Amino acid sequence: MPQAIEFERTGGPEVLELREVERPAPGPGEVLIKVAATGVNFIETYQRSGIYPVRFPFRLGAEAAGTVVEAGEGTGFAEGDRVATAEARGTYAEFAIVPAEKAVRVPDAVDDRTAAALLLQGYTAHFLSASTFPVGPEHTVLLHAGAGGVGLLLTQLLKARGARVITTVSNDEKAELSRGAGADEVLRYDGFRERVRELTDGRGADVVYDGVGRDTFDESLASVAVRGYLVLFGAASGPVPPVDPQRLAAAGSVYLTRPTMSFYLRDAEERQWRAGELFDAVQSGRLSVRIGATYPLAEAARAHEDLQARRTTGKVLLLP
Repeated sequence: MPQAIEFERTGGPEVLELREVERPAPGPGEVLIKVAATGVNFIETYQRSGIYPVRFPFRLGAEAAGTVVEAGEGTGFAEGDRVATAEARGTYAEFAIVPAEKAVRVPDAVDDRTAAALLLQGYTAHFLSASTFPVGPEHTVLLHAGAGGVGLLLTQLLKARGARVITTVSNDEKAELSRGAGADEVLRYDGFRERVRELTDGRGADVVYDGVGRDTFDESLASVAVRGYLVLFGAASGPVPPVDPQRLAAAGSVYLTRPTMSFYLRDAEERQWRAGELFDAVQSGRLSVRIGATYPLAEAARAHEDLQARRTTGKVLLLP
């Protein structure tokens, strides 16, 4: 029988279990894919630990690439088509159901692992740089976790738009990766606010992209230029406590936003635009996707441990 990772109580990585499950059948508007690779993302650690409530038993995973083995009515896909998604459910599995409207075709020149590693963090990097704050050559950007999955992709997209990019990382290895992605300046977390001010002649960054959350938020706010943007798009260190709006005024009439992917993939046209630009950039060599670690499906718990301990760089994949 097919296998999948499920859990029935919240907790640490040890609650994740490899189980035999029934092979699902697609309904109208759905496709069944044989999963070639599935992405591991921080949101799944929040679901597993109870930060984001779920119903049990719960099967993790939203991002995958694979081959269609069965298509429901009205999907526009056929058996043998290669597809990828960042918006499915239960992709920590050998087979997964994907809503056809949330699947995109994978170009022949892009392999399955790259496709699985690209979409969720690629979509995020794309909307952050092109839509949440449309970055241009006149902007200086501060980006936390510059060697993470989003960080490496976002740095490349920001440099392609002409921005000056300052990143933060936690060690020398990650600093080298961040520079390799094009970062102009790479800082450590300790005292980054002062260094950002120094590097910008006291002005601060036009936009700060903060996916770390609680541990960096205060200094991130203090790093933003007058009328600049603080874009909080994740909480790797934990959620940010409630913020008094008066702090935004005191910081220089700063804008604070908390974007999420679903509101930047509102319809098929927007989804195809973002995916198309990402796949085109990969095929042309303008965007490099780093797969930092791969694990067998059965070792999902170890993947979660390494991701939360920040022992990984780039993208983490599970391979059924």
